[in-house]
Amino acid sequence: MPQKDPCQKQACAIQHCLQANKYVESMCQDVIRDMRRCCEARNSICCSGFKDSKPTENQSNT
Repeated sequence: MPQKDPCQKQACAIQHCLQANKYVESMCQDVIRDMRRCCEARNSICCSGFKDSKPTENQSNT
């Protein structure tokens, strides 16, 4: 049986949160932060492209 991806739970939580909040990222900062922590700690296919992206917390809302 293949091993479950270590950050899949967080990736799914981001998708669920974004869908529930009409894709307003600022409403999902807590789950995005959890995903970043997971990606920093583990090697996960779910993190491809996510590790290199910068947090949006300090960006101004336009």
